[in-house]
Amino acid sequence: MKCTKASSKQKIRNTKIEISNQETKKIKNEPIEKLKEKEFLSVTEVSKLIGCSRQNVYKLINHGKLDATNILEKKTIVKRSDLDKLFEKPQHIPVEAEPIEYDLSECYNLTEIKLKFRISESGIYGLIKKHNIPKIKDWRYVYVPKNIIDKLLT
Repeated sequence: MKCTKASSKQKIRNTKIEISNQETKKIKNEPIEKLKEKEFLSVTEVSKLIGCSRQNVYKLINHGKLDATNILEKKTIVKRSDLDKLFEKPQHIPVEAEPIEYDLSECYNLTEIKLKFRISESGIYGLIKKHNIPKIKDWRYVYVPKNIIDKLLT
């Protein structure tokens, strides 16, 4: 008798838990369904819709992968169609070009650049990075092509 009573109570408890779980799923999915219907979305709504942080959405916007409009000082909106385009684009995988061979006689080392153009070593590295200048490392020296450096600094 006690086992039947306990079993009956357990069934009722399981039924209540299942109903509660279904209601929870419905409540959790409802906002996303509403977001899918909207034409314009805020950054927060975009982040909820695609499942990432707001900072990542801003990175997508700043890198030009997602178009957005800043309508007020602190209000950025994204058109739903632009968000859909983000996922339609094939992801571009950069293919490295064939490296160009430079003869060391056609290159400056960093000391030569410092002396000739009176620029600091950190400034040289900044130029190399900013303009994607190819570097040739030979033991402990770094060489860069003379023609590129001459164009930039003269």
